[in-house]
Amino acid sequence: MKLVVTGGAGYIGSVVTSQLLDAGHEVTVVDDLSTGHADAVPQAANLIECRVHDIAPVLKGGGFDGVLHFAAKSLVGESVEKPQLYWENNVVGSYRLFEAVRDAQIPRVVFSSTAATYGEPDVSPITEDVPPRPINPYGHSKLAIDMLLSDYAKAYGFGATSLRYFNVGGARDHFGERHAVETHLIPNVLAVPAGTREKIFVFGDDYDTPDGTCIRDYLHVLDLGEAHLLALDSSEPGQHRIFNLGSGQGYSVMEVLDSARAVTGHPIPAQVKPRRAGDPTTLVASSEKAKSQLGWAPQRKLNDIVADAWAFMNL
Repeated sequence: MKLVVTGGAGYIGSVVTSQLLDAGHEVTVVDDLSTGHADAVPQAANLIECRVHDIAPVLKGGGFDGVLHFAAKSLVGESVEKPQLYWENNVVGSYRLFEAVRDAQIPRVVFSSTAATYGEPDVSPITEDVPPRPINPYGHSKLAIDMLLSDYAKAYGFGATSLRYFNVGGARDHFGERHAVETHLIPNVLAVPAGTREKIFVFGDDYDTPDGTCIRDYLHVLDLGEAHLLALDSSEPGQHRIFNLGSGQGYSVMEVLDSARAVTGHPIPAQVKPRRAGDPTTLVASSEKAKSQLGWAPQRKLNDIVADAWAFMNL
């Protein structure tokens, strides 16, 4: 297929672009490089530097078979401080993208959604039937895009899929996480043996879990990317499908630390600090719907995620 990947110079977008190319697809990356990196775009892909808001001329007459939409701002704290950035960039940008998709008659869209649409549900594992109740502007913006995409798919007949990720980690060769502001646990833990942090902070060790620390669902970015390819291939005209993507297995903060210590051989000092407000005890995905309808199942475990992230940091 001839495909467009928005945000393809970012972490997940670049990995998925490399997987699409390996699968024989022709890929055009559209990225404004505000947070992405031009050298993260695989050489076999065509890179067009522009905002997703201005994508219409790229799509019109291009004969594209699908769009994979990753371009977004994604810092929760920033979204609380500056919500206007998230509504303008994420929601307005997606609206203009979907308008361009409609005008160009592109038949399928796969959207990078998020578990943040669920907020802090009381149930675990989290299924797609759990009512979305986001608790910050980032989650609000992503849920708004899900709703927008659903309306467009039904009205204009293209196939749409939203993939709601939980915690993504790992790398593929030289495609990995390079965030200016790093908020993810695994790269922050690995920053200690890499020499850019002295220790890691553990926020709360008195949760109702086996070791007292929060439990989260970690998914390898390669498994995530494979779900995108399956979603593309199984897209159905006029239907908007939503799938949760996670390993289905929770790992505590201490288990992540232990994995990183085993992979790197570094003691990785940790200091316990008080709980952060709003941190749920457990967030784990149910991916049963993705398994039954997409034929997808994650193949990689926590140690694989940590080892590949560590290898990327040492390139």
